[in-house]
Amino acid sequence: MTASSPLPYVVFGVTGRTGAAAADTLLRAGRPVRVVVRDPTQGRPWAARGADVAVADLTDPDAMTSALGRARGAYVVCPQHYGRDDLFEHAGLIASTTARAAVAAQVPKLVALSSVGADRTSGTGWIGMNRTFEQRLEDTGIPATFLRAAYFMENWTPLVGHAVQSGTLPSFLAPARRPIPMVATADVGSAAAALLQDAWTGNRIVTLSGPRGYTPNDVAAIVAATVGRPVDVAVVPEAAWPDALADAGFSPAALAGFTEMTRGLNGPHIDMKSDPCAVERAGTTPLEHVIAGLARRTS
Repeated sequence: MTASSPLPYVVFGVTGRTGAAAADTLLRAGRPVRVVVRDPTQGRPWAARGADVAVADLTDPDAMTSALGRARGAYVVCPQHYGRDDLFEHAGLIASTTARAAVAAQVPKLVALSSVGADRTSGTGWIGMNRTFEQRLEDTGIPATFLRAAYFMENWTPLVGHAVQSGTLPSFLAPARRPIPMVATADVGSAAAALLQDAWTGNRIVTLSGPRGYTPNDVAAIVAATVGRPVDVAVVPEAAWPDALADAGFSPAALAGFTEMTRGLNGPHIDMKSDPCAVERAGTTPLEHVIAGLARRTS
C-alpha cells in the first residue's frame, strides 16, 4: 500500500479458516486488505490477489505494531497451541502483545474472535483463553467487537473421517439427540468482515450461531446420506476421553482444558444466551453443506 492508498483492514489468522474467510470477503468486496502471516510464503497467494502482506510473530511487540500500523481496523485472533504445557500462559502473552501493539499502532477499532462461554468466569476450559483475550483488548480502550462463535461445524472433521471408514461416528458431545448451536467457519469469517466495516463506539458483544441447533445424530445422518451407508453415533464416555484423544497431540494441560470445556458444553454452563448484553446473529450455512463436504473428501 502506498501512502496515498486507502487504509487497509488488517486480518490475522489467514492460514486458518475464519481469517481466510474474512480476508476473502473483504477482497471480494473491493476493500483494501493487509494480511498478517508468520512466514512470507504464506502471504504469496494473498499478495497475488492484491492484498498487502505483513510478517509478524504474535508475541513480537514491534512486528505486531508495524503490522497494525496505518489501518482502518483489524480482525484479531488468539491461536491456541494445544501441544504446549503452558498453552494458557502463551495465549495470555499473545493477548497482551496484541493489546499493546494495537494501542501503539493507534488502531481505530478491533473485531476479535472469541467463543460462546467467554462471559463465564470459570468452568470453561479452553474458552478461558478467549475470555483473557477479550479482557486484554477491553483494557485498551479501543472500540472492540467480541465475536463469540458457537461450536465450529468443522470441529467434526476427524470424527467424520472415522465415521466414513468405520460406520461409527464418535461423539464427545452428549446426549446424541441434544441440539447445540453450531456455526460454519466461513460464516464466522464473513461476519467478522461485515462487523469490521461497521461504525460503533465502546465495546460490543456479538454471538454467532448457525441457521439452527444440530445434534450428533444429525451429523451421523448427513454422513450416512452422503456415503450411502448406515452410520451410528457412539458417545465417548468422559473416562475414555484421554485414550480417545491420545493421538491428538494434546498436552496434559490442553487435555484438562478440553475436558472442562466439553463438560460445560454438555451441560447448561456454556450457553449462547447466558450473556444478556450480547447481540445474536445467525450464519446461513447449514450443517449439511459442511458435513457432506467433509464426508466426500474422506470417502
